[in-house]
Amino acid sequence: MAVGQPKIKARVRCLGRPVGEISHVIADPLTLEVSHIVVSVNGTERQVPASEIAALENDAVDLQCDSGQMTGFPAFKREDFLTSKEVEVPHLEQRIQAEPGDVLVPFPELEKSIPRRNFFAGFIYMLAGLIGLPMVWPVLRFIMKPMYAPFDNRWWQIGNIGHIKAEDVGTQFKFNKLIRDSVLQINLDTNAWVIKASPATLGKIYTHGDRTFTDEKGNVLWVNDARIPYVAYSGKCPHLGCGYKWRSHRTLGQVFLCPCHLSVYDVTGAVLDGPAPRPLDVLPIKVSPAGDVEVIDIQYKAGKKEQIRIA
Repeated sequence: MAVGQPKIKARVRCLGRPVGEISHVIADPLTLEVSHIVVSVNGTERQVPASEIAALENDAVDLQCDSGQMTGFPAFKREDFLTSKEVEVPHLEQRIQAEPGDVLVPFPELEKSIPRRNFFAGFIYMLAGLIGLPMVWPVLRFIMKPMYAPFDNRWWQIGNIGHIKAEDVGTQFKFNKLIRDSVLQINLDTNAWVIKASPATLGKIYTHGDRTFTDEKGNVLWVNDARIPYVAYSGKCPHLGCGYKWRSHRTLGQVFLCPCHLSVYDVTGAVLDGPAPRPLDVLPIKVSPAGDVEVIDIQYKAGKKEQIRIA
């Protein structure tokens, strides 16, 4: 870490008397400042506010409390925190200047109040909409026009299975969609995740056999053969549509992790943790004899337990 910041393994002293050493550093994800240090004292760990730090040296931290007050600080609970490897906070590591995983951040308590936040956010949006509707209606009418157009059921070539190096490992395929309108032409960067599923994983994904996809009229578009090991997932998290990543979790192993609100999915797409209301959305996929992968980039409404197609 940089000079002026407490270091991992630094000695901790209370009024000059050694009491232990720093085992973790906790950062505030909003201010990007060190909020607490975790001091290992006689086999126990105490969470000490940074405000108790009286002085810093290269390899030692002096606290303004005496050693007898250490037991008054709360015990450190590792399960209440995440490392910077598990959730990405922009610029945190540059600010704290630590190696990835050295810094801990609190597990977001904000998720416990999602209904309340959604209510107030919706109320504010409603007021803003009523005030601005007369001015934006012509633009809004143009933007909403595609909502009434037929779904886009085109196949998009996204890459080759040669990029997939092992079974049951998430591999991201980025591709560009060219969207044409009578007035506009838009290049849209998007992505999908593809796995080469082991037989056990494949059986959990296709629990009811082949998966059928239909258009807005109920006509069959495509059927994913449950015997084909390649499975594609939409690149958007079903919670709020954020982009997720393939990460190593400290207790769950290799998982898909959404950094926006910490929804966690296993390789089958099942929800392991977080606010996601449904599993990852499986896409129609076909693989050519040469290994080229194509998908239909079906999009479903975020935040709903059931799949409601919107594009």
